[in-house]
Amino acid sequence: MMQKIFSLLFVLVPFVFVMTVHSQPWTNGNVVLSPNGRFLQHENGLPFFWLGDTGWMLFQKLDRAETRIYLKDRKDKEFNVIQCMVVHALPDKNRYRDSAFVQNVMLTPYVTGGKDTNDAAQYDYWDHVEWVIDEAARNGLYMALVPIWGSALKQSDSPVSAAESYATFLANRFKQKPNIFWIVGGDIQGNIKQDFWETLGRTLKKLDPNHLITYHPYGRTQSSTWFHHSSWLDVNMFQSGHRRYDQDNSPKKYGEDNWRYILDDYTKVPAKPTLDGEPSYENIPQGLHDTTQPYWTANDVRRYAYWSVFAGACGHTYGNNSVMQMYRPDDPTAAYGARKYWNESLQDSGSVQMKYLKHLILSRPYVERTFDDSLIVNNSGTRYNYIVAMRGTNYLMAYTYTGQKINIQMGRIAGTRVNAWWFNPRNGDARMIGLFKNEGRIQFVPPVVQTVGDDWILVLDNSDINFPPPGGSSKL
Repeated sequence: MMQKIFSLLFVLVPFVFVMTVHSQPWTNGNVVLSPNGRFLQHENGLPFFWLGDTGWMLFQKLDRAETRIYLKDRKDKEFNVIQCMVVHALPDKNRYRDSAFVQNVMLTPYVTGGKDTNDAAQYDYWDHVEWVIDEAARNGLYMALVPIWGSALKQSDSPVSAAESYATFLANRFKQKPNIFWIVGGDIQGNIKQDFWETLGRTLKKLDPNHLITYHPYGRTQSSTWFHHSSWLDVNMFQSGHRRYDQDNSPKKYGEDNWRYILDDYTKVPAKPTLDGEPSYENIPQGLHDTTQPYWTANDVRRYAYWSVFAGACGHTYGNNSVMQMYRPDDPTAAYGARKYWNESLQDSGSVQMKYLKHLILSRPYVERTFDDSLIVNNSGTRYNYIVAMRGTNYLMAYTYTGQKINIQMGRIAGTRVNAWWFNPRNGDARMIGLFKNEGRIQFVPPVVQTVGDDWILVLDNSDINFPPPGGSSKL
């Protein structure tokens, strides 16, 4: 009976967020900051929800046929950003044995001057990078490019002048591409080679002002610690993974509570968007290096995603152990205990489920949403039992990772009555609960036995507004 009610509602409730969406997202204009400085949108006002995948070693490990497979898969799963390293290590070569630099010196990119063709002998490293960017564009995907990974810079003696010349080369080569973000840094603290990162970011911004820039920091740190006031930094990024609560030896000791980094960044002025650019990856050991430890699962990657986005992130980045390193049969070893090859891991559950988060967020007014802990009565749960909640003017959402009862303080959104829903983050289904008065306190009980991984989202909507079912505005 409930399924029939839901089906009828889905047909009858009109879609209220009607905007022109072109075949490629950048035809809606550049991605810019929202008016409140917290989120991303296109120049025409269309919301942009960053749903990233870490394909870090894409340029180095995959040939063109494999690249097509990977990019099409991520497009089909509705990712819109691919985070990858332009250069992982100075001596590295790509799949076609082409080098990025002459004699591994950053001041001299190795450019043959020939014309790129489908014949591998006729193009260089940078032709291949450009081809991948263009192939991503054909799939409607943005490329978030890390010019050089932190460990490569840390181990080199490249002068600060190399940052300016290298950034100039990159900007001049790629600034006309519509599908670019820049990620300065790469798993490194910002106070290591800080002048280099400042120069790299400043030069990119000067020569390529139309593409947003962020900074990818070391684990359990955030870009805002060093660069929040840098004029080139448009978007903050932090790396929360890959350690459990009991493994975290960082000063803040947030452990798995990645939502706390969001609240930290929200205290800083001026307002800037922020997101988790590297949470714990699916199918990687807890703690990263010890393969005897349990591995993170799809349940965990969902929790990181909903916790951070409900706390106010402008999007989220997913990662998979095998995919991020593009682990393949001819690799001599598997880093971090990878147990499947990259192409087999494309279908891992967590990657399939990420699109439901985007559907949910974009099915309600986007820019007005704000974290609100006071929505939950006596929200004393810690760690996995913490319930994170957010609201807009006419809706609220609350996420429980362990299927707990949710006690809501009503009257915090507009309307005398509310429609209540359960949204399932494992399959994207929405279930109507009923119509309730928007007053007092009401307890909502998820349709599951309370346990870790039985996560649910409670959605309450002002009944006067014709919202679609949660997740129903997925075409945005």
